[in-house]
Order: sequence, then structure tokens, then C-alpha cells
Amino acid sequence: MPTILRIASFRFHFYSDEGNEPAHIHVRGAAGECKFWLAPVALARNRGLAPRDLREIERLVFENEQLLIDKYHEYHDH
Repeated sequence: MPTILRIASFRFHFYSDEGNEPAHIHVRGAAGECKFWLAPVALARNRGLAPRDLREIERLVFENEQLLIDKYHEYHDH
């Protein structure tokens, strides 16, 4: 489960067995975890994170979209 970014209390990571799905990122916060598709950016799932945290995470995903896509493919396509 490689960590790609840590920003504030959020950890952006992948699960190693999900290479058969479209590019996405999991984000763990203090209260739960969510999953965002990366192309285009969209919330795929939320488990326990407050709407305020989701908005902040979505903003961070947009700001780091290309890095996250590159890292996803680097990890899953080798």
C-alpha cells in the first residue's frame, strides 16, 4: 500500500491489488477513507469522512491530479 502524498491529516495511497480498475486514489483521514477516480476527478466512495473533509480532499486531488495519475500508472503498469 504505497503512500504517494501526505498533506495535513490526509494520506493519499494505492492498494496493490487494484490495477484492474481505472486510475484512482484512496485517501485516509482521521475519521475514515474515501476513493477518487482520477480521470476525470470524481468521488467513487466515502466511508466516514465529513463533507468538509471531502471538499478539501477533492481540491487536493485536483491540485495534484497529474502527479497522482503518473504515480498510479508507474505503480500498476510495470
